[in-house]
Amino acid sequence: MNNLLLPLLLLVVVAVPLVLGTRKQKKQQAAQQDLQKSIAPGDRVMTTSGLYGTVADASGDDTIDIEIAPGVVTTWLRIAVREKVQPAVETDETEVEADSDDTVGGVASTSAEAPAQESIEDEGEKSGAQIAPPLEHGKK
Repeated sequence: MNNLLLPLLLLVVVAVPLVLGTRKQKKQQAAQQDLQKSIAPGDRVMTTSGLYGTVADASGDDTIDIEIAPGVVTTWLRIAVREKVQPAVETDETEVEADSDDTVGGVASTSAEAPAQESIEDEGEKSGAQIAPPLEHGKK
């Protein structure tokens, strides 16, 4: 009995993580395939290379067209889509103007900006960070 216990224990220690790992991998592959099948025009996506864009055409079996800038459409493989992302929420200009009390004619006054700049400089001094002087281009 003792002769069989050690090999059986080693088999369990090796086999259980392998089985659990393959199940997890299969679930991830199924989720990725469902994502790729559900891509539709108008979806905002991120590719595996980190490029964000909006799906312009998803009628191909293996490829999709992604608009990466206004008027710039590129063709990608479906498998290059990593995930769907939520579009950025844009605020109305009227809400922004109503929220800021220091605006005069749509331009913020500089008196509100000066304390903010001083607090940034104070934080830089406290943290030990140094601000580099601006580069002088064209001077030798």
